[in-house]
Amino acid sequence: MTVDDSGSGAGTSPASGGESRAESPSPTPAASEADTGDPSTDSRAFDAAGQGGAGAEEDEDEGTPEPPARATSRTLGEWTGDRAVDRAEAGTTAPGAHRVPEPPEDDPLALRLEQLILGAERRYTPFQAARTAGVSMELASRFWRAMGFADIGQAKALTEADVLALRRLAGLVEAGLLSEAMAVQVARSTGQTTARLAEWQIDSFLEGLTEPPEPGMTRTEVTYPLMELLLPELEEFLVYVWRRQLAAATGRVVQVTDDDEMVDRRLAIGFADLVGFTRLTRRMEEEEVGELVEAFETTSADLVAARGGRLIKTLGDEVLFAADDAGTAADIALRLIETLSGDETMPELRVGIAFGTVATRMGDVFGTTVNLASRLTSIAPKDAILVDSAFAEELTRTGEAPVSEAAAAEAAARAEKEGEQPPAYRFALQPMWQRPVRGLGVVEPWLLTRRD
Repeated sequence: MTVDDSGSGAGTSPASGGESRAESPSPTPAASEADTGDPSTDSRAFDAAGQGGAGAEEDEDEGTPEPPARATSRTLGEWTGDRAVDRAEAGTTAPGAHRVPEPPEDDPLALRLEQLILGAERRYTPFQAARTAGVSMELASRFWRAMGFADIGQAKALTEADVLALRRLAGLVEAGLLSEAMAVQVARSTGQTTARLAEWQIDSFLEGLTEPPEPGMTRTEVTYPLMELLLPELEEFLVYVWRRQLAAATGRVVQVTDDDEMVDRRLAIGFADLVGFTRLTRRMEEEEVGELVEAFETTSADLVAARGGRLIKTLGDEVLFAADDAGTAADIALRLIETLSGDETMPELRVGIAFGTVATRMGDVFGTTVNLASRLTSIAPKDAILVDSAFAEELTRTGEAPVSEAAAAEAAARAEKEGEQPPAYRFALQPMWQRPVRGLGVVEPWLLTRRD
C-alpha cells in the first residue's frame, strides 16, 4: 500500500486482507489503542513468549456445531434456520471464531458480506494497523502488496485479523525462522494462490448456487445466508487440503539424499497443448470456450494426479505437469492422448517432455529443461508425444523402454527359444530427425508410444 506516515489522508475503495478466522497457537493481537483513530498510540511488539496484551474480546469455544445435512434434500431456508440455531446454542459462528455482531439492516450488502467473511469490523487505517502490530509502515506495505491487496491510502478498512497477520509474519522474521525476503515470498505465494481460488469459487457460486430457492427471492437475498453457510465449511476444507498437500510435498523433499537436489531437482517436465485452439475459439461462443477449457483442465488435472504427477499450472489451452521419474511422466502423457482423443468435443493434443535439473520457486518450475519441454511441444505431431534424449535415456536406464526395437526383438526371440519370459517394456522410443530449436541449439527428439 502506498501510504504516508502522517496517519491522515482519505482512502478510496477499501480492500481488506486477513487470515482465516479459525484460532491457532500463534500470538493473540495486542490491545488496540487505535480505536481512537490516533496514529500516535503505542505499538505492540511481537511477544516471543506468545503472550499478547489484552486484545479485542473473544468468546470461549463453547462447542463445535454438528456438520450440516446435505442441502440436496433440504431447502436453503431450512438449512439456514438449523444452522442459525446451532450457532446460537454454540455461541460462535464457526469453530474457534469471533462472534460477529449482527450488521444493521440498512448496511450495504457488500459491507455486511465483508464483515461476515472477515469476522470483524473495520477499525484501523494502514498506519494504525502497522503501529498496533509493531511493524514499520514500509514492511507492512511490502507484506500487503505481496498478498495482493490494493493501495487504500489511509482509509479505515483493516481489522484485527490484519493486525494479527502482520504480527505473525514479523514475528517469524524476528524469531529467525524466516528472513524478511522469505516472509515476503510466503505472503506473495499465499496471496496469489488464494486470490485465484477465491475468484474461481465466487464465480462458481454466483453462477450455480445462488439461484433463488423460492419464487420472489433475488440473488442478492440468497447471497448472504449462502455465504454464512459455506464459509466455515470451506475454511475447514481449505486447511485440510493444504495440510495434505504440505505433507506430500515435504515427503518428496525429505526423500532426496542430495542437499542440492532439495532445491534444484531432476524432474520430468511435460507440456500438453491443444492443437489449433486459437482458430477453434473464433468459431465458438464465449461460454462454449469456457466449457471446453474447463473440461480440458479438469480432465488433465485428474489424470496427472491419478498417475502420481503434479499439475504445476494451466494456461487455458495448455497444461504444465511434473513427475519425479520418467516412467510416470510417460504414462501421464500417453493417458492424456488416449483419453482426449476419444472425446469428439476436444481438439487434437500434442505433448512435449524433457528430463533434467529444474529450479522450483513458489510452486512453479524454471530452467532449460522447462524451456526444452515447451519447444518439443510446439514441434510435436498431432496426438503424439516428443521427448528429449535425456528422457529417452532415463526410460532405457530404468528398463521401461528398450534401447532399440531391433534389440528388443532379438531379446524376445532368444527368451522364447530358451523357454524364458521375454523382457517386458512399457514404452517404445523412435528416434526422429535432429533439428535446431530456437534458443536451445540442435536437439534430437524421440517419439514416445506405448508398447502392445
